[in-house]
Amino acid sequence: MRKYLILVILTVFLSGCSLFEEPTQMNKSAEQLASEGSVAFLNQDYNQAVKAYTDLKDWYPFSKYAILAELKIADAYFHLEEYDEAVVAYETFEKMHPRNEAVPYVIHQIALSWFNQIDTVGRDASPARNAKAQFERLIALYPDHELSPKAAAKIDTCIDNMVGHELYVANYYMKTKEYKAALKRFEYIVEFYPGTEESEVALAQIPVLNGLIQNANQ
Repeated sequence: MRKYLILVILTVFLSGCSLFEEPTQMNKSAEQLASEGSVAFLNQDYNQAVKAYTDLKDWYPFSKYAILAELKIADAYFHLEEYDEAVVAYETFEKMHPRNEAVPYVIHQIALSWFNQIDTVGRDASPARNAKAQFERLIALYPDHELSPKAAAKIDTCIDNMVGHELYVANYYMKTKEYKAALKRFEYIVEFYPGTEESEVALAQIPVLNGLIQNANQ
């Protein structure tokens, strides 16, 4: 019995040795990982760049290359057109480094990440709204920055998509004879997008809709 107990104890001890083993070590320096990330990025191997820079950030968080790694991860996601991941990475960078000189660039990249997702007017207009908000934030915070004129030029595209979407929805309600819903959409266009071609269309449709609604109520 005693020999059996000793055997059990030894078995448990030996099997548990792995619990005390040292964790896997990174066999590359911060400089090596930074170089690997840079080479991969230049070669447009953005997945490999993300891996190298992520290893750098995780293993050497206090390295002089760590902040660069955070930014390049976001840039790599942007080039991969993984825009949701890019937005999160850029926003995290701005939150963690609000005084960094790259912040105007980061805000512009957040805006572009949304801008590049703008679809036809029949689809969700959220990307256009989000892009417009970020472009306007860049201009408000950094009016003299070289990226601000580029941001201003893209705001019109955002507005065109947004008002186009509103008109698309209003016309849909019109076709389905949901006149009150259509009227609200046309009135919204007139109020928030004055001077656009869509507002002229809306102005022409409002009295027509009012007449249809009155006739329906009689």
